[in-house]
Amino acid sequence: MTPLELGIVVLALVGAFFGGVASVGIVRLPDVYTRTHAASKSDTLGAVLAIGAAALAIQTDLATIKAVFLLVFMFLTNPTAAHAVARAAQDQGIEPWTASDEEGES
Repeated sequence: MTPLELGIVVLALVGAFFGGVASVGIVRLPDVYTRTHAASKSDTLGAVLAIGAAALAIQTDLATIKAVFLLVFMFLTNPTAAHAVARAAQDQGIEPWTASDEEGES
C-alpha cells in the first residue's frame, strides 16, 4: 500500500467516523440547538474529509478543482444553514434544554 493510498483510506475512515458521530448526535441530543451543533460541526468535518479522500483518489485536474469548490461551498453553507435553523428556533420561542429539564422528567 502506497502512502497515497494509505492517506486516502485514513481520510475516508476518519470522515466516515465523523459522519457517524453527527448521526448519533442528531438522534441522541435533546433539543434543536444541540442537534444543530452536532450536525454542523461533525457533519461538515466528515464530509470535507471524505471529499478530500475522493479528490486524492480520482487525481484528475478537473475533478480535484471541482472537489475544492465543493469543499469551499460546504465550509460556507453548512455553518450558515445551522445558524439559520438555530435562529429560526429562537424566533419561534423554542427554549434551550437545561439540566433542570431532565430533573423534571423523573
